[in-house]
Amino acid sequence: MTEERIARINELARKSKTAEGLTEEEREEQKQLRQAYIADIRRNLRGQLENITIVEPDGSLTPVRSKKRS
Repeated sequence: MTEERIARINELARKSKTAEGLTEEEREEQKQLRQAYIADIRRNLRGQLENITIVEPDGSLTPVRSKKRS
């Protein structure tokens, strides 16, 4: 996520709190920007978790694996 997109998210958030409010197009843009931001956060977190290993009491290393969703 670029600094410009984050600045736009903050700009829309500030504008939504004013008496002026957001137009329908701005609300849709805000929704899309927030979804992209959350997707980036999740992708970064997943990448960090994939690089974590657990040191077992016997000294062996066990990588953290994603939990299967049912």
